[in-house]
Amino acid sequence: MKGGEPVANKNKYQFDSKIHIYRATKRMTQQELADLVGVSRQTIMQLERNRYNPSMLLAYSIAKVFEVTIEDLFDFKENQITCTTQQIKPCS
Repeated sequence: MKGGEPVANKNKYQFDSKIHIYRATKRMTQQELADLVGVSRQTIMQLERNRYNPSMLLAYSIAKVFEVTIEDLFDFKENQITCTTQQIKPCS
């Protein structure tokens, strides 16, 4: 694409996890949640600290455990940073 047309930017979106809130409400440990959805306790810890982006299947699995939607588990935000094709150097 030419001109100042927007291109995909992996940092365009961010999210804040509310997993720890739902987990505390159910008095569930990180390990118990991890066992229910088939991941490690470290993965749950990273999700709760917003350091890991879950796959759709993992997000769906966690939502099912708490009987909520994926949107209930995560607050999605769009960053105001935009990148245009004019800002990208061509590949050599």
